[in-house]
Amino acid sequence: MSPAKLSIWKLVKPRQAELLRQVAKPVTWAEIESTDFQKLIDQMISSMYRAGGIGLAAPQIGISIRLAVIVAEVADRPESLIMINPVITDVDRVQDVIEEGCLSIPGKYAPVTRSLAVRLKALDRHGQPYQILAKDLLARVIQHEVDHLNGRLFIDRLDQNTRQNLNL
Repeated sequence: MSPAKLSIWKLVKPRQAELLRQVAKPVTWAEIESTDFQKLIDQMISSMYRAGGIGLAAPQIGISIRLAVIVAEVADRPESLIMINPVITDVDRVQDVIEEGCLSIPGKYAPVTRSLAVRLKALDRHGQPYQILAKDLLARVIQHEVDHLNGRLFIDRLDQNTRQNLNL
């Protein structure tokens, strides 16, 4: 049985935009241990792949908790990267500019400046702590998803002219 498809929340809907702009709440140990939480992780992964995304944060499905997933291919792992209560503990001073998009802002793409490498501290799906040094695309996706958990969208990183050109 495949996990249910979750609806991706969009910035253009006022109630959804309000939640997308909130700082998400930390996930508790009791939540991590619950069957419902484990199902939610599987549903998020399935929905992310179905939507053609490479990352998905819980606020994007209407749940304001500090949980995000990244596709296995970007994470260079056999399974998707699960980030519970993630914290970026260090960022590289070297940055680059690459075009980004977002499942919550469909059809809009713009160049975004981000660090080329980040150090991440998080919990895995079983509540076990881990740290990784992520580079290149994985570092970018981690920064994008952690931004979501902090109520920030990629368009918030754009200059005023670029944002106006996107009609936002």
